[in-house]
Amino acid sequence: MNVSQEDKAFLQAFAQTRAFVLGRPTRAAVSPDGDAVLFLRSPARSSVHALYELNVQTGNVRRLCGADDLQSNVAGELSPEERARRERQRMTDTGITSFVLAPQGPLVLLPLAGALYLLNRQTGRTRALLPPTHAPTMDARFTPDGGAVTFVSQHDLWWLPVPTSFDEPCAAPHRLTPGGSDEVFYGAPEFVAQEEMGRFEGYWFAPDGTVALVAVVDERGVESFSIADPLRPEAKPAQFRYPRPGKANADVGLVLVRPSGDEPLLNVVWDKQAFPYLARVLFQAATQPPAIWVQSRDQRRAALLLVDLATGETTFVFQEHDPDWVNLDPALPRWLPDGSGLLHVTEAQGSPALCLRNPEGENQILVPTGAGFLSMVSVETKARTAVVLLGDALTSRLAWISLSPQSHFSPQWLGDDATAPTDITTVATGGPAEAQIIVETRVSLSGFPTTRVLDRNGCPLHVLADEAETPAFAIDAQLLTVGDRKWNAAVIRPAGFDVRASYPVIVHVYGGPHALTVKSDQRHYVFDQWLANQGAIVVAIDNRGTPRRGREWERAIKGRFGSVPLEDQVQALQALAAEVPQMDLQRVGIYGWSFGGFMSALAVLRRPDVFKVAVSGAPVVDWHDYDTHYTERYLDLPEAAPHAYREGNLLTYAPTLSRPLLLIHGTADDNVYLFHSLKLADALHRHGCHFDFLPLPGTTHQIGDAQVRERVWARVAHYLFSHLT
Repeated sequence: MNVSQEDKAFLQAFAQTRAFVLGRPTRAAVSPDGDAVLFLRSPARSSVHALYELNVQTGNVRRLCGADDLQSNVAGELSPEERARRERQRMTDTGITSFVLAPQGPLVLLPLAGALYLLNRQTGRTRALLPPTHAPTMDARFTPDGGAVTFVSQHDLWWLPVPTSFDEPCAAPHRLTPGGSDEVFYGAPEFVAQEEMGRFEGYWFAPDGTVALVAVVDERGVESFSIADPLRPEAKPAQFRYPRPGKANADVGLVLVRPSGDEPLLNVVWDKQAFPYLARVLFQAATQPPAIWVQSRDQRRAALLLVDLATGETTFVFQEHDPDWVNLDPALPRWLPDGSGLLHVTEAQGSPALCLRNPEGENQILVPTGAGFLSMVSVETKARTAVVLLGDALTSRLAWISLSPQSHFSPQWLGDDATAPTDITTVATGGPAEAQIIVETRVSLSGFPTTRVLDRNGCPLHVLADEAETPAFAIDAQLLTVGDRKWNAAVIRPAGFDVRASYPVIVHVYGGPHALTVKSDQRHYVFDQWLANQGAIVVAIDNRGTPRRGREWERAIKGRFGSVPLEDQVQALQALAAEVPQMDLQRVGIYGWSFGGFMSALAVLRRPDVFKVAVSGAPVVDWHDYDTHYTERYLDLPEAAPHAYREGNLLTYAPTLSRPLLLIHGTADDNVYLFHSLKLADALHRHGCHFDFLPLPGTTHQIGDAQVRERVWARVAHYLFSHLT
């Protein structure tokens, strides 16, 4: 494969813009009074984000603050816990990476490099809240009344009163928890909560701020992994607690803390033998006790328990059961703010249904099975309405729904009824009920992401401008539904496509649970279009096991990682070739990362008759070595399903490798550890199989360094084409 100067320029731009993401508005939030939308944005080729504000009335945008405005008081490097938290959130941004709006008024809390700053967005003044010598912080927030800031530092939860004026000295923060350690810590989530449950918080305040539930995590029984820096053998290896299938998880509990400090900590008591996973904590309603959503080790049951604030005892309310696993929703269950009901989702009838449970225990179905419920966005209690996201695997739309009994489901759609497939990727809401503001980011095949500000009826008010670059070539992605199972597929043809020609095929694969490769998102296919322009047809297929297709489709991979996803990829590929006869199925390559890396290696190991070459990035090789919550959900505990672990183990098929395989893996990966690829490399070598291996020193599961990204994607393309043409 010959790489031209234009190709080199594209690869450099693709890497430096992070696939043309940088420069776009992100993490938008609506001010409490609805008069402004705040968001973060960076230059097109810089990861350094600053804070901006859009005036909803005028549409004017102004820069509020950047990291350079605060640098004189920066505390230093992030704590190891905060670096790990950002890795779990797949965050590689720098500068101002997050902000928190005060419940009322103009104040904004700005975490930066472990330090905390306060910004008054009316005056533009900023000030540090902690001395430069204070230990790094994480997960900082305002208390519900805005009178204090809480944060986690040195393994404990801290409380810091907010100064009444910017000229007033800050009080000293005080601990709310009794002194944590590396092994037993307070206020922060454990690894699997962040990586697999979507829970990034470890403390929850009551709406009146008088009491908090705080997670206490004991990791003393969890295996400890070490990651050394191969480029700096003199440096001490980093230590991580990592729970593997069938082995000990962290012991997670809750304690009741009162900021007044006039009462001792109170332990929350529940049957942790039956429900060891703390998935969610519900503390939204002043008129209802807090509740916890807990999950069994096999994840077939999840239960809601009420917490007695006087005793710490818990009372069972109801449970969800699934013969395979209960999915966790990042926003549900949740109380209505007035305590008149509890919103929760169930898949008992085959696809997600949104329900409202009243205080008497009666369930009302708000969004029925089959109506395409995807997520809860916001609730307006007085109007008895809620905003939800409805859709399917390719499209989604916002709608108001009623929280009152209805004879039939009749959503009020928000915004324009676009005929082209569009998908909404993020939503933020805020402001008073009568003037609620909605911020949505929408993607489609016809253009790059657009972030719009809407009124409560979905009428567009403003578009948040971006500074992002776009590629120099057109993107020609077609979405198809093929085969008996109606697989969704994407086909990306090369520029100058000749209907009379025959083209090698490159499959871009993920194939695992909770992620889609086929999307109504033009930006998603930028690299694949460049690959196609080198002289190939690039395709993507979503097999069974992927989300947003209903319970049966998703649960089809239970215990069958090594068969169902690959069978579907092969059958769908053949069905796709019947629709696109220019695909040469005698020249098929495949590439992917993470689960997609597993799938790529599996493809050349199990189906060398179909796949002629593979690039496998950060693959899970042996599922005994991945984390508990993910692996046991889909494969069960190892002692209960040894056949599932054997079938899904790449080492089972290592002796059969007969096709070119490139393994790529970061040496600092603390999600899929490097020893996965090393195990496979060792097995292949011992069986006399030829393969190629590219280690990435200092790289985690995501590639943060732009130059490394550029070289990796060039290597991927070269490897595939060198074995297909």
